[in-house]
Amino acid sequence: MTLNETIARLRAAHLMVRDAREWDALSAALSDAYNSRDDDLIEQLHQPFIQSWRTVTHYVLRDTFDTAGISVSDPSHPWGIATLTAKGISREPLLCHVDLAVEKGSAADAVDGPKLLTFAEAMTHYADCLAPLFDYVSEDQALNVR
Repeated sequence: MTLNETIARLRAAHLMVRDAREWDALSAALSDAYNSRDDDLIEQLHQPFIQSWRTVTHYVLRDTFDTAGISVSDPSHPWGIATLTAKGISREPLLCHVDLAVEKGSAADAVDGPKLLTFAEAMTHYADCLAPLFDYVSEDQALNVR
């Protein structure tokens, strides 16, 4: 399975759950809840939003990732979708922008809440995380063929 085939299946699987506008609307609603510091709304929206992304990756795409030689495990980042690993290389696609200049858990980090990605941005970030895994898997498979 190629990177492009996997990305196409990844996108299609997420679009079976919700269309891009619905994903974006959920992201915007959750962002608005963080911006207004509405803890009740954050609590109501956060878990279903992130769990939808994680469920598609862990269950719907299991065969796709297995075929590609990529294992899927729980994320380490609170906004991570999953940890994807191939031959010791791991990547974790996130649902938010990460400002490396701001220390996680600091007062500056807590002020505005996460800057959530749109569906298109999340798909791009996901593809960027997958690319090095496929490069490595492809090289390894090429070595086994010779």
